[in-house]
Amino acid sequence: MSRGNEDVNMWQYNGSKRPPFADTPRPDQESVWDFPRPPALERTDRHVEVRSGDTVIARTDRAWRVLETASPPTYYVAEADLVEPQALVPVAGSSFCEWKGTARYWALRHRADEQTVGWSYASPNRRFAPLEGCFSFYPAHVACFVDGERVQPQPGGFYGGWVTRDLAGPWKGEPGTGHW
Repeated sequence: MSRGNEDVNMWQYNGSKRPPFADTPRPDQESVWDFPRPPALERTDRHVEVRSGDTVIARTDRAWRVLETASPPTYYVAEADLVEPQALVPVAGSSFCEWKGTARYWALRHRADEQTVGWSYASPNRRFAPLEGCFSFYPAHVACFVDGERVQPQPGGFYGGWVTRDLAGPWKGEPGTGHW
């Protein structure tokens, strides 16, 4: 695996050191290269809101963040913090995460395209048990906010990281990062 002329084994990065190409974080930023692998789960009191148009789907000051090396955090909202729980409908398909378990996917009831807007874990692995009954959302498909800042989606279409100004990268999903 290489980046330019340099061979780099990306799996050596697990939060204990940054690769030479990592951006240096400003004092008000955290580096995605300082996040651990395997990922960590942490409670946050940052204000999280998810909207579709004028409809607020979720709002909380007690979300969970999953932090994993080379990725922006994903934020999870408890079912009790869904303002419009009836807005979500399950869609076909699932995926498996070696850390969290099997995810199911959700779309918005009022959207005819059945585009997947989020996911949840009905029975997460023990280490991520607090995520049971929680939902995360794709910022590319619904408007997600952290402390009033509109979140940018993690590039690449597959990942669901929430990119905010207080992160330093680069992160997975950008061109040339497929081996991360």
